[in-house]
Amino acid sequence: MEKTEGKQVTSHPYTRRDFLSTSFKVGAAAFTTGLLPKLHADAEEQYNVLFIIADDLRPWLGCYGHPEIHTPNIDRLAERGLLFNRAYCQLPLCNPSRASMLTGLRPATTRIFSNSGDFREILPDAVDLQQYFDQNGYATHAVGKVVHERVTFTPSPSWQALDVDDDALSDGQTAKKAEEILTDIKDQQFFLAVGFDKPHLPFSAPRKYYELYNTQTFSLPSTSDYPLNAPTRSHNSLDLLTVYSDISADDLPLSEEKALEFIRGYAASTSYMDAQVGRVLNRLEAVGLTENTVIVFCGDHGFHLGEHGTWRKNTLFEVALRSPLIVSIPGQTYQGAETDALVELVDIYPTLCDACQLPVPSQLEGFSLVPVIEEPTRPWKTAAFSQLTRAGVRGRSMRTAQYRYTEWGSRGNRGRELYDYDADPDETVNIVDLPENEELVANLSVQLRTGWQAALPDIQEQTHIPQTLPWDINSDGIVDIQDLLLVSNSFDTDDPTDPKADVNKDGSIDIIDLLLVAAHFGESSNPTAPPTITPLLPEQTAFLDAWLTQARLADDGSDLFQKGIATLERLINTAIPTETVLLPNYPNPFNPETWIPYDLAEDADVHIHIYTLKGESIRRLSLGFRTSGTYRSQTRAAYWDGRNAVGETVASGIYFYTLQAGKFKSTRQMVILK
Repeated sequence: MEKTEGKQVTSHPYTRRDFLSTSFKVGAAAFTTGLLPKLHADAEEQYNVLFIIADDLRPWLGCYGHPEIHTPNIDRLAERGLLFNRAYCQLPLCNPSRASMLTGLRPATTRIFSNSGDFREILPDAVDLQQYFDQNGYATHAVGKVVHERVTFTPSPSWQALDVDDDALSDGQTAKKAEEILTDIKDQQFFLAVGFDKPHLPFSAPRKYYELYNTQTFSLPSTSDYPLNAPTRSHNSLDLLTVYSDISADDLPLSEEKALEFIRGYAASTSYMDAQVGRVLNRLEAVGLTENTVIVFCGDHGFHLGEHGTWRKNTLFEVALRSPLIVSIPGQTYQGAETDALVELVDIYPTLCDACQLPVPSQLEGFSLVPVIEEPTRPWKTAAFSQLTRAGVRGRSMRTAQYRYTEWGSRGNRGRELYDYDADPDETVNIVDLPENEELVANLSVQLRTGWQAALPDIQEQTHIPQTLPWDINSDGIVDIQDLLLVSNSFDTDDPTDPKADVNKDGSIDIIDLLLVAAHFGESSNPTAPPTITPLLPEQTAFLDAWLTQARLADDGSDLFQKGIATLERLINTAIPTETVLLPNYPNPFNPETWIPYDLAEDADVHIHIYTLKGESIRRLSLGFRTSGTYRSQTRAAYWDGRNAVGETVASGIYFYTLQAGKFKSTRQMVILK
C-alpha cells in the first residue's frame, strides 16, 4: 500500500544480488500470490472494510478512560464497536509494526526490525492485506501513511500551534482524499486503508486543537525513573529529540516546563487526528455504508510521555507496546463493550478476512478476533509477544494477564525483567532476581521460548487456504532430503528435474536454491506439523559434503547462508559412517585457524598430530573419547588455531596432520597461506 489512492502496489524488482545481500527469514510458510484464488466478493453477502491507523498513538483517548483528552469521534466509534484494552504491537517502531500488521506476519518472519528496510525485499511474494482483498474482488485503495515511508526531515520545532485550517496539514489532506474516495466507490465492494500521521512528532496542529488544553490540564507521570534493578539494555536514548530545533543536548533530560509542553502538544495532535477520523466516519455515514462496513481503528504502537523518564517509543515497557484497537462489525451483539483479552496487532489481517467471510491464508501468524467480538469475555490467548533489537542485542518480551517478562540476548544473558502488574502497575521495580520468583521466572522463560503458537486460544481452527511450500520441490507436504537432492540434480542444467528447483526464480539453479530449501528443512504444509530431520543414509553423506563445500565457498555471511549451512551441518551429523575417514581441513589454504573433519565408524579416543614436512612436531590435539558418527560440521570438527605448542602463530607453508582413532591412523596434507 502506498501513500496514494492507487489500487495496488507491485513487488519491488528483486535481483540476485539483492537476494544474496538481504537477510532472509527461515522457518516461514509460503507467500506465493499465485496460490491465492481470485474470488469475487458478493456485495449482498460480504462487508466493505475501512481500516484506519494512527501513528504513535497510545490508548490515551476518552474511550480508554481519559476524559481530559478530546476525542469525540474515536469515542463514537467505540460506542458501536468493541474496544480492546490489551492490544499489543509486535515491535515498538513504525516500520516493523506496520510491516507486521499488513502482512499478518511477525518481525521474526518479515525480518524488519528497524525503520529502515522494506519487507518486500525480504519476502517479495508476500501478499499484504490490501493485495489479498484486491485478489478477492474488492476495489482497494490506500491514502495517507499506511505503510512506513522514509521522508526527508526538515528541522522544525517539536511542537507548533499553527494558524491554519485542517486541510493545510497532511492529515487534513488525507481525510479530504478519503472523503472523495468514499464518494467515488460507494457503489463498489471496497477496502479502504487510511493512515494518519498524528500524533507523531513534531506536534504541529491547527491552533484550535491546542486551545482545547493548557499545560495546567496535565501533570507529569508518577514514574520518572527507570524501574529499580532494570538492566541498562532496557533504557531508551533521548538523543533523537535533538533533531528538533527547540531541543539541544543541553536540554536533556527535558525540564518540567518542556515536558508539559510536549504532553500538551501530543494531546492537541491527537485531537486534530481525531477530527480527521470524524470526517471519514461522517462521509461513510453520508453515503449510506456504515451498516455494511467493517471498521478497524488502531495505533501502530504506544508512546512514552515521560514514563520512566523517556519519550517516544522504542522500549519493551508496557506504555510503548500497548496500542488502542477498536473493531466494529455490522450487527455485532456487543456494541460499546470492551474486553481484556490479550490480543496482538498481527491479528488484524486474519480478523478482517474472517469478518468478511474470506478464507484466512494459512501463512498468517495472527489469529482472528471475531470469536472475541462475538463473546468479549471468552478465554483467549495466554500471552502477547513483542520484541526489540537494541545495539545488536535482541530483546524478547511477553505480556501475560498479570506479568511482563523480558529477556535480552540469548536466554536473558544480557539482562532479564519481570513486572507484576497486579502489585506494581507502573513497572517501578524489576523483580526477576527475587528468590521467591525463581520458579515463576523459570516457567515464564519456558513460555517465552515456546512462543506465540503455544499461546493461541483453544478453539476450532480457522478456515485456511491450502498452501504448497515453494521449497517443497516434490510437493509431498514436507521439506526433506529428497527436495535437496532434486535441487542438486538440477544444478547448472537447462532442463531441471522439477521446475520448482529454481526456488528464487532467478533463471539459474545453484547452491542458493539449495540453501533456500535447507533453510526451511523440516517444514510442512500442515502448520501444526513439527519440524523433523530424519537420519541420512550413508550414501547421502557425500552429497551433503559436496553441498557444504560449495556453500562455504559462496558464503557471504547472510542469514540465508548461515541458516542453510547450519541445517546441512546438522543433517550430516545424523549420518552413521561405514568407515573411519580423515577428511580435508577447511579452509585450505587457511589463516590463521582451521577445522579438521573426520568420520568415526566406531567409538574411539581421538588424537590429531600436526607436524612439518621435516617431521617436526607442531601441535598435538587430544580430543578424548568420541562416539561413532560424523564430525564434519564446524561445531564438531577438530579445531586448530594455527599456533604451535607455545602459542606462536606458525609460518606459511605445507604441513601434515595425522588422525589417531583406536587402531586407525591416517595422514593428510594442509597448507597455511598468509
